[in-house]
Amino acid sequence: MAVVNKKPSTYGFKIIAYAFCILLTVLSIFPFIIMIVNATRSTGEIQSHAVSFIPGLNLKTNWGILMKSKTFDPFLGFKNSLIVSVGSTACNVYFSTMTAFALVAYDWKLRKPFFTVIMAVLMIPAQVSSIGFYTFMYKIHLTNSFLPLILPAIAAPTTVFFMRQYMIPSLPMEILQSARIDGAGEFRIFNQIVLPMMKPAMATQAIFSFVTSWNQLFMPQILNTDMKKYTMPQMVSLLNGDAYKTEYGSVYLGLLLTVIPILIAYFLLSKYIIAGVALGGVKG
Repeated sequence: MAVVNKKPSTYGFKIIAYAFCILLTVLSIFPFIIMIVNATRSTGEIQSHAVSFIPGLNLKTNWGILMKSKTFDPFLGFKNSLIVSVGSTACNVYFSTMTAFALVAYDWKLRKPFFTVIMAVLMIPAQVSSIGFYTFMYKIHLTNSFLPLILPAIAAPTTVFFMRQYMIPSLPMEILQSARIDGAGEFRIFNQIVLPMMKPAMATQAIFSFVTSWNQLFMPQILNTDMKKYTMPQMVSLLNGDAYKTEYGSVYLGLLLTVIPILIAYFLLSKYIIAGVALGGVKG
């Protein structure tokens, strides 16, 4: 039996690494704990001690206040957010994979400049073009609609970059050539051969896209003024009224309701995030 000599420096590094990981875990979980605890406390308790680990007894009262609000309808908000998030995620993943496929599988003249332009767009904040985008949507009468919140997801430079990096080492060109020889069209090759091979990367990007879209507040507030089309983040933002009327316990409860679907999605699909990112990192 081989004897492994472990140096003291190895133990020291492990202790520092574990301590750093524990610190990151605590910093990540801390805001969620405060949010859950404050959702059960009264406004007075929160104002006197905003940070507490002891749950209060006002959960039912906070829920009652939330349900009496004229601007907060959780069922309508969930439905609207779900339409926007699922639609934008589907557009994001499908068309980004198609763009990456065009960059990897075809040899055309402007392939490199095209990819450079996509990377350049990646550096531009979305807020820079928001006014021009609103003006355009207003002129074609698409404000107060879900479409302006869904369709822009087709152009997602970050997802295109990830898919391209994943696809380069993992997509065998011989299979594509064989399919062409057998008479398969390009769309059939993409839908029936490429997409199944890209499942881990697509699942990873789908989760990130869904969470980003679900939490989006800036663009819905600009484009959406019809209360029947409000998303969950919009409804929660309206709970935070003026300083004399805000019921902080109800606001925290509203935030908790908004976060629950994301937490469920994360716990169900977290293994795909780890596997997809790990595979992308190794293959890329």
